[in-house]
Amino acid sequence: MSDSKVYYPPEGLANERYISSIDTYNEWYRKSIKQPAEFWTNISSQFHWEVKPRAENALSYNFDLKKGHIFIRWFSDGKTNLCYNCLDRHVKNGLGSKVAFLWEGNDPNDRKTITYQELLTEVIAFGSTLRRMGVSKGDRVAIYMPMVIEQVIAVLACARIGAIHSVVFAGFSAESLSERLMAAGSRVLVTCDGAWRGTKLIDLMKVANEAMDICESKTRPLEHCIVLRHLTPEKRVGAPVPVSDCPGIRPVQNFSIRMRADRDVWWDEAVPPVETECPVEWMDAEDELFILYSSGSTGRPKGLLHTTGGYMVYAATTAKYVFDLHPDDVYWCTADIGWITGHSYLIYGPLLNGVTSVIFEGLPNWPDYGRYWSIVERYRVTKFYTAPTVIRMLIGAGEEHVKKYDRSSLKILGSVGEPINPSAWKWYYEVVGDSRCAIVDTFWQTETGGHMITTLPGAMPMQPGCAGRPFFGVDARIIKNEFDTGGKAGVMKDLSDDKCVEEGCLVFAAPWPGIARTIYGDHKRFEDVYFKRFPGYFMSGDGAVLDSENNFWITGRMDDMLNMSGHLLSTVEVESAMVSHPLVAEAAAVARHHKVKGECLHCFVTLKDCVPQIITPELRQELVNLVRAKIAPFAAPDYIQAAPVLPKTRSGKIIRRILRKIANGDREFGDTSTLADPSCLDYLCAEVEKTR
Repeated sequence: MSDSKVYYPPEGLANERYISSIDTYNEWYRKSIKQPAEFWTNISSQFHWEVKPRAENALSYNFDLKKGHIFIRWFSDGKTNLCYNCLDRHVKNGLGSKVAFLWEGNDPNDRKTITYQELLTEVIAFGSTLRRMGVSKGDRVAIYMPMVIEQVIAVLACARIGAIHSVVFAGFSAESLSERLMAAGSRVLVTCDGAWRGTKLIDLMKVANEAMDICESKTRPLEHCIVLRHLTPEKRVGAPVPVSDCPGIRPVQNFSIRMRADRDVWWDEAVPPVETECPVEWMDAEDELFILYSSGSTGRPKGLLHTTGGYMVYAATTAKYVFDLHPDDVYWCTADIGWITGHSYLIYGPLLNGVTSVIFEGLPNWPDYGRYWSIVERYRVTKFYTAPTVIRMLIGAGEEHVKKYDRSSLKILGSVGEPINPSAWKWYYEVVGDSRCAIVDTFWQTETGGHMITTLPGAMPMQPGCAGRPFFGVDARIIKNEFDTGGKAGVMKDLSDDKCVEEGCLVFAAPWPGIARTIYGDHKRFEDVYFKRFPGYFMSGDGAVLDSENNFWITGRMDDMLNMSGHLLSTVEVESAMVSHPLVAEAAAVARHHKVKGECLHCFVTLKDCVPQIITPELRQELVNLVRAKIAPFAAPDYIQAAPVLPKTRSGKIIRRILRKIANGDREFGDTSTLADPSCLDYLCAEVEKTR
């Protein structure tokens, strides 16, 4: 709401859109809220169902713990299969020769394409391989890979045979990977030998081996590990690629891989070159599709479980209308498949809509800051979806890296992962889009499966920093509880009813098809995290404001979670990693503003009495290395300062609200009467100033 200027899509663009006016949006939205079962059953008819769902059985749910356990069911009498709808359906409709993915590796010369028919052939072969290994419906298969087409093949093969895929971001450490392997009870791990990230060679199989060793030490061994020879191009799916002439990339030498004969097998040796049979496993709409682990405020990762029918309909529908996907589009989502954005808007959403997509393995700044725009020019990308963190990084590199490439093909620019600040929004619109593209700033979460609040291109005006309006079927509200409003116990105030411009917690009053059904293996935690605080509502954990035009503005997390470069991270995870150091007695991690990342980690550390309260360069590096090893490199703190005393209540609770203010240079602490030792604040503030 800091920028009142409203931007409208250029004349003529609205004529290309599925939803071309705010009146059409309002009509569809009202029907989706008042008649959700009929609305979504009608949309579901666009897909193949082996057994079609009926409107009278389309939706049943309970969001109120006072009335019993939480449950959500969509299309419960229907049977379908995601892989069939992504591939077989299109091939049977004559789209087999259409390119499904344009892949570009870390090396700009490393490129290949794969058609819908070719992708289906590879999925059939890999699905048959999994079945020969004993994988069947309901078994969990973990995938730990870089951004390669084979990762898409593994995901779709699981969906085809009814196995539950659990993709783990390839930047996670061995400890984080093992934790997710054991939590899901994975029988099989699919990984690769290694991958390049810019000029850095990542030894993925080394991490995978360490993770599997941890699992075995805890009597949770994996049965099989399939390893792709990604560093040997001729062994990958597709034709050989040219030798690189890019700086920093050299042939891989002396790169040894530890393989266990009783468990590990190379992809090219396990998967037959020709396989014609892998029958589809027809799934009930509420059968499990995938588990995706997200950080939890308690420090334990949450395995969000998504199911087949509702997720299929929602991922496809949000992709279609938010990105206005048409058959001739070339769409590019830059997200990693290891995150929900990669699941919904790199794999499932685009394939369900039958479009051509780009998959990129490398970095936006290698070999230079023009890499993204060279790809846009080369493949004539029409719809582009990235994160504010990337946009802010590219702003710092200068406009010349953007303007040297032809971006005239672009029509829609999307933003995802965190609220985009107005200055980054304007740069994205004016520099990347030449002030002629629609911007869609999408709010959603791992838990939601798809877009929740967004602008619709051509139908809605755009405003820098504004998330927009709820998508179809999303009954969004802004609520404060009795503690926030000072009301009587048990009273909740719905700020959206009064149209008052006041921050509250963003909640949802009814289910949409893409909502996660539970936390895998811990339904009580699912109920406690999302439904306990506001009975009758799903709690997002994010703050928001509703303006007089019914637009939502997302203000950020309201719990002990951090959004770092679009990655949701638990403060508890970071604090636990630091406290594991033998010299650390206590640690508190909070978010600090960062001009590129949006937020970074600022850690206050109390050392044990046996050492001086000084963070030496050596200790700082040890603590950073601990976080990197126990979580992932992206979780490494930017700032670590000594805190001989932390601000606590008399009961011993650390007041992170005050620490966040200190880290960000805000001296308006509010009420400090509950502090056991208010004198610590001046010292902490003085130490923070030394870091500026």
